[in-house]
Amino acid sequence: FLGLVASIDPDRDGVPESVVAARGAGIRVVMITGDYLKTAIAIARNVNILQPDDDEALAAVDCARLRPDGQYLSHTDMDLLTSCVRVFARAKPEDKLEIVKSLQRQGAVTAMTGDGVNDAPALNQANIGVAMGIQGTEVAKGASDMILTDDNFCSIVAAVEKGRVIYAGIQKFVAFIMSVHIAEVMQIFFCIVTGVPVMRTPLQILFLILVTDLPPSIALGMEPGDSSILQDRPRPKEEPVVLNWMWVSMVLNGAVLSAVIIAVYIVALMMYCDGQVFQADINEVPDFASKLMDARTVAFISLVWAENVRSYTSRSFDRPVWHNLLGNHNMQKAIIMAQLCLYLAVLVPFFSTDILQLRGINIGLSGWLLA
Repeated sequence: FLGLVASIDPDRDGVPESVVAARGAGIRVVMITGDYLKTAIAIARNVNILQPDDDEALAAVDCARLRPDGQYLSHTDMDLLTSCVRVFARAKPEDKLEIVKSLQRQGAVTAMTGDGVNDAPALNQANIGVAMGIQGTEVAKGASDMILTDDNFCSIVAAVEKGRVIYAGIQKFVAFIMSVHIAEVMQIFFCIVTGVPVMRTPLQILFLILVTDLPPSIALGMEPGDSSILQDRPRPKEEPVVLNWMWVSMVLNGAVLSAVIIAVYIVALMMYCDGQVFQADINEVPDFASKLMDARTVAFISLVWAENVRSYTSRSFDRPVWHNLLGNHNMQKAIIMAQLCLYLAVLVPFFSTDILQLRGINIGLSGWLLA
């Protein structure tokens, strides 16, 4: 006896933790391998695909059970089997394809990983085919939707997390921009219906949309994700970006914002237009155009400040505004930019008075305090 040689192909660092994270994210991880059943079970336990309390007889099977008489099981029996099994051993290429089809029949969004030529049919069938970038063949890469440059399962879980962060950022962006635009429509509608002078000109509206609203909304799209975002359940494929409760929230936020700005505007009209608030009465006031410009300036400043506050409340749908208040550095930059644009709009001579028709200098300290 000269000696004994043993070899092992160990699992990659971080894979067991990523499998647990995927399970917490509502992702079911299934292993399909050509190894023998006992080997597959041992590997699956090492990487947490099989949990300590799992019954191996139910959670791990030899793929021969998929085709007991040389023919594959009926769709009903196949779906019943694949719905609970997480380890498939001694798999042939056609077995992988049938397993993917079965999971799709059950309504699952299926991601399939593979690196060989024989994996191509299953990679092509899956909703998301993921090929290995280092060891994968060109055929596998061509049949896939995504290529892993590091051949690491952890990258898939990280990509899922990043995707959820991006999607949440889009929802926050839409919720903010829609709520402030709904508010602006409400304010103009109120003025038209009640006979109050319209509180801003078309050019002022355009300035608000492109200059003061846009930076915070972009910053919301770059919002860092919550640390618990992987704990959220996967959303249905048919679910819209803007949910019903989000519409209610946007309308309510817009209504509150409008009520505040309208109240400020009414007080400003009474302050600068000799106590008058209706257009017909203000037209009789001496130098009414300049006085109306002052009132509109107060409402304009108040609206920009209110929308900046609204941008911070839009950073989370379920947490208070003071939670991690300064966590998004892009938001701080956006607010500073919006504030600089505001002061340029109301304080720079000619640009403010002749172009935007705003008079930040003339409203005095009382006007700024009111805003």
